[in-house]
Amino acid sequence: MSRSPRSPLLLAGLLATAGAAHFASPRQFDAIVPRALPGSPRAWTYAGGAAELALAAALAAPRTRKGAALATAAFFVGVFPANVKMAADWRHRPARQQAAAFARLPLQVPLVLWARGVARGAERAA
Repeated sequence: MSRSPRSPLLLAGLLATAGAAHFASPRQFDAIVPRALPGSPRAWTYAGGAAELALAAALAAPRTRKGAALATAAFFVGVFPANVKMAADWRHRPARQQAAAFARLPLQVPLVLWARGVARGAERAA
């Protein structure tokens, strides 16, 4: 995915959209914050949204792209427990919602690989 020169900008766009969604519709994100995390779920929702917006901005700038891409890969790994919680919480919902929740789990792998590919591309461009 990282071969296209637009790939970093597409990843930045994905993160910016997700980050904005955390502020526009926080309740859906609050529900998937793992209970083991201290503090309020809303604080974690806003922190996650802010992190996604910051990562998007850093990915968009060639000077900060490599570090931002590596941080993005780590971020995608870090939010995996929220996707696991969502899948577990949604196991009794209608089949379409269950499928959507479970589909998020393997989706993290290509997202991590995409971010790592952007980092490698930034390294080659430097």
